[in-house]
Amino acid sequence: MSKVLVLAEKPSVGRDLARVLRCNRKENGYFEGEKHIVTWALGHLVTLADPEVYDDKYKSWKLEDLPMLPAQLKLVVIKQSGKQFNTVKTQMTRKDVSEIVIATDAGREGELVARWIIEKAHINKPIKRLWISSVTDKAIKEGFSKLRPGKEYESLYASAVARAEVDWLVGINATRALTCKYNAQLSCGRVQTPTLAIIAAREEEIKTFKPKEYYGISATGSNHLKLIWQDKNTKNTRTFDKSVCEALLNTVKNKNAEVVEIDKAYKKKFSPQLYDLTELQRDGNRLFGFSPKETTSIMQRLYENYKVLTYPRTDSRYISTDIVDTLKDRVKACSVGPYSQIASAILKKPIKGNSSFVDNNKVSDHHAIIPTEQMPMLSSMSDMERKIYDLVVKRFLAALYPPFEYEQITLKAKIGGEVFIATGKTIIAPGWKAIYEHAGEDDEAKEDVVEQLLPKINRGDTISITSVILTKGETKPPAPFNEGTLLSAMENPVKYMSNESEALKKTIGETGGLGTVATRADVIEKLFNSFLIEKNGKNIFITAKGKQLLALVPEDLKSPALTAQWEQKLGYIAKGSLNKNIFINDMKKYAQVVVSEIKNSQDKFRHDNLTRTKCPECGKFMLEVNGKKGKMLVCQDRECGHRKNLSILTNARCSTCHKKLELRGEGEGQIFVCSCGFREKLSTFNERKKKESTKSSKGEVAKYMREQSKGSDEPFNSAIAEALAKLQLK
Repeated sequence: MSKVLVLAEKPSVGRDLARVLRCNRKENGYFEGEKHIVTWALGHLVTLADPEVYDDKYKSWKLEDLPMLPAQLKLVVIKQSGKQFNTVKTQMTRKDVSEIVIATDAGREGELVARWIIEKAHINKPIKRLWISSVTDKAIKEGFSKLRPGKEYESLYASAVARAEVDWLVGINATRALTCKYNAQLSCGRVQTPTLAIIAAREEEIKTFKPKEYYGISATGSNHLKLIWQDKNTKNTRTFDKSVCEALLNTVKNKNAEVVEIDKAYKKKFSPQLYDLTELQRDGNRLFGFSPKETTSIMQRLYENYKVLTYPRTDSRYISTDIVDTLKDRVKACSVGPYSQIASAILKKPIKGNSSFVDNNKVSDHHAIIPTEQMPMLSSMSDMERKIYDLVVKRFLAALYPPFEYEQITLKAKIGGEVFIATGKTIIAPGWKAIYEHAGEDDEAKEDVVEQLLPKINRGDTISITSVILTKGETKPPAPFNEGTLLSAMENPVKYMSNESEALKKTIGETGGLGTVATRADVIEKLFNSFLIEKNGKNIFITAKGKQLLALVPEDLKSPALTAQWEQKLGYIAKGSLNKNIFINDMKKYAQVVVSEIKNSQDKFRHDNLTRTKCPECGKFMLEVNGKKGKMLVCQDRECGHRKNLSILTNARCSTCHKKLELRGEGEGQIFVCSCGFREKLSTFNERKKKESTKSSKGEVAKYMREQSKGSDEPFNSAIAEALAKLQLK
């Protein structure tokens, strides 16, 4: 009897597929049943070969050997995962295996993972594709009942291969050329370099910014009503001409206000759009300080291990019409803990989709991130997992709630012939806003007009004015990027470009900016790890090394235009309208141009962070750099690569200002240091924390017991709960 080989991307997904397909016999690296064999990759098992595979001379980095342009790029098995590759290949080549089902992640990279394994193993058997957005048992069963022909995804595979090969051809050649030319560890790429350029542009904008003072007039009535002056012609509430406000102040002083207009407008506001990965990463960073990489990892666990959220690497914020019928079951699954009342209110009425979150045309490979039909065990989640799950669930439930309804009231009055306004809002129905405990994250701020509770007042009424004052402020420079706002800039880099044509800017917007939802977090991490950017608090700044790199790389490698054009062509390949070999050959020519430009450059590179500390491995002086998690020494010799931590940014908090503490030193001499000047030995810190923990244990026990007495289905923190339960028994 012939069998079907199912190839998953990771062991955890493989186990789930095996259980659903009743593959109960566990072997080394795979499961087997009557009809199916389930095996898995470990992420990538196969990758593009390093340069030295093509020629031994490439083992040494030499400028004269560049560019490296193999006629055909080769695939190699990754050494660390060679054992699993052999297992997969053995199962694929079995005579009783008649068909292969690709069950890797449903996307471009997932397709590449599987197809490279199949190609390297020289397998020529019929292929089918499992394409699902969650790994619940229900989704897996439905997916296997609707397997698609593998041929439908050959263009997607071609696009993935083209992306990988041109990144190799341009990235490796440019990086080697820069490193050899300037004898420094310098790397560049079509996404990371323009991202670095955006950060540099923001810093330059802040540096050259010149603040301007602006002025306005504020009047206060006897009923505490606050009115703001508004220019009759421009409708602005501020001016940069102080003399204008000073003259107006004399006009309106000691005069009362006459209400000339009251405008009431009924308005409703729908909930924020569902999450895609980039928006979730932004909120994770803004609300909790999570890095984009951390949010992605958390989402992957909630999708893959807990199975409570759908596929994370999506760029869509809508769901398709076929998902609407599943909404009721998804809401039922969310009916636990803090969401039970909200979900219950939704389930009382028929659940319908509307255009605010249902649109087939706005769903690409995967729909927005939403809960699955599987009920979560909240108590088994970590604090970080709970926070991300909470964001997604609330956003999902909010989309099914009625809109926020309110009456917007704008009051217009005249004082001495000048127009003054006040605005207020009367809530008619809180709608989806009732889901959120804290308000403000979706409110729209108005320039200088303060939303206030307006007294009952009618047109023609006179308001006694008790004070009129000149107000002033100062324009502020744009804020430095943090990891969340940098994601936004990568997603929409057009506003940071000035030299490109409008047509090219449109192309960049249509291709989704720099990188993809799946790669942006990795790009930011790579910039940190290459010491091209560093953090000061939450803000990101370019390093001296990063600034020099931008001065050394070819001009078009710094522009988002290049990667936008690449992504556009990769899109054409995925649709089958462009041959990948044409694109790859064009990029080989481009790699030659890049290398030639770097070779002929007259620029110089200088280490400005060189210390007098010698590397213990090679004896060369080391560089002091600010890593993402603290200061470290790095050998200047790229081939040596020795590193040593000088300090580590910890989660411990300063007892004076509550900022995160830096841990410096080694062994018994380790000491916590804060930017506010606070210093404390690690041993003293540990002793103090131990005493504080003992004092608070009884209070924690009481808090835990109160939570349990409420009948909650989850402890407030599973780790604390377990520890306190033991304490209670003593």
